Amino acid sequence: MKWLIASDIHGSAHYCRLLFEAMDKENADRLILLGDLLYHGPRNDLPKGYAPKEVIALLSARKEKILAVRGNCDTEVDQMVLPFPILADYAVLSAGERLIYLTHGHIYHETHLPPLAKGDILIHGHTHVPVALEVDGITVLNPGSVSIPKENSPHGYMTFDGTEFLWKDLDGTVYKTFSLVS
Repeated sequence: MKWLIASDIHGSAHYCRLLFEAMDKENADRLILLGDLLYHGPRNDLPKGYAPKEVIALLSARKEKILAVRGNCDTEVDQMVLPFPILADYAVLSAGERLIYLTHGHIYHETHLPPLAKGDILIHGHTHVPVALEVDGITVLNPGSVSIPKENSPHGYMTFDGTEFLWKDLDGTVYKTFSLVS
């Protein structure tokens, strides 16, 4: 099992295509999207290749592979045009003895943790900045942004193979790692 985890496409067909090329190269079983799929938001400039209708078509073509949570820019109107659920505020998955809590990050993040046990993992987007840190015994991870990275981070994503998280740019170059195995 291999997951590709990404956030903040913000309507960029250009970067969405590159993300799917990366997914194919990675041979990922699932794409986990941490919100902000179609709209760029009032605080962001338009990303390269801003074309939400094209992003709808790209995402829809792989609907059976996608697990998505709602971002602060995602609305009921977006759900009307996408054939997979996007309006859940969070999802919880199991990784052995740990829980993985997936959310966008505008509510729960490193300074406002959800109710998790020590050893669990919070994965969120929203800030557009890749992160790997521990807070009160909880691991907090952020893949950064596919289309509008901030703080000189690359356009990128994370992968997870059950034991290790890898942060990669859209060319597949690893620039950060986090292992669940001590």
